[in-house]
Amino acid sequence: MKIYIDGSAGTTGLQIYDRLKLRRDLQLVTLPEERRKDPAARRDALNGCDIAFLCLPDDAAREAVAMIENPAVRVIDASTAHRTQEGWAYGFPELSAEHRERIETGKRIANPGCHATGFIASVYPLVKLGIVPADYPLSCFSLTGYSGGGKKMIADYEGTEKPEGFNSPRIYGLTQQHKHLAEMTRVCGLTREPVFSPIVDDYYKGMATTVTLHTELLPRAATAKTVREALDDWYQWQRLINVAPVNWGTPMIDANRMAGRDDLMLIVAGNEERVTVTALFDNLGKGASGAAVENMNILMGVDELTGLNV
Repeated sequence: MKIYIDGSAGTTGLQIYDRLKLRRDLQLVTLPEERRKDPAARRDALNGCDIAFLCLPDDAAREAVAMIENPAVRVIDASTAHRTQEGWAYGFPELSAEHRERIETGKRIANPGCHATGFIASVYPLVKLGIVPADYPLSCFSLTGYSGGGKKMIADYEGTEKPEGFNSPRIYGLTQQHKHLAEMTRVCGLTREPVFSPIVDDYYKGMATTVTLHTELLPRAATAKTVREALDDWYQWQRLINVAPVNWGTPMIDANRMAGRDDLMLIVAGNEERVTVTALFDNLGKGASGAAVENMNILMGVDELTGLNV
């Protein structure tokens, strides 16, 4: 199986490469550094592989798809470009049997965004089960390590002249127009966009995405206990999503607890009036490269955990 990573020098591309480089069932197609951005070389690589990963800015990802003339080539796009586009499977197999089947049989797979992964993992089942109505006024805050911002942000945080403000959590997306909002809303079947506050902090990787709920606004009796039970039942057969037990051992949630892993943990807390659901995962793992490799494994028909860190 020939694999080409277009954008292999970026953070996501490098992480995918690290997960694939020792696999004997794969042949990695690479370009010399001087030809990495050459359109003709990229076109040949894209059309000569079995599966192409696109780890590119949105416009470059669209350009890459347009270069593919070989109908046998399957694509996993890690950019935002195709996540809400018709004809593309949304690459989150744990959500439902339909999502998994579309990945298994698809030619075009859109890898989920990192913040969106945490939000959707919590909200999608609750909406489908009727616990959270589609028009509920959802609010979400999502804490990420600085590696989620790519090479430039990593360089800014690890540079010798880091501004003082970089030593503290920094809230962004202040205009409520974050690029992940579209997929969060559409995939969950919401009729209104959530209030979303992403936060980057001075640690390398790890993500904690928290959704808040007022039980009095829900259509049926719901508590932290019943929400947890619903999520645990929804994901009971999934190997990369786990729901933490009620007494899971600590009164605090460390955002980097799942760093270095490719699975995701949901933690439900609160009481009969107010509930929080927190998705803990690695923004470079289940939030990016790990999910991309999982989708590739499903496309290939091999064990989805192959090459992953769990």
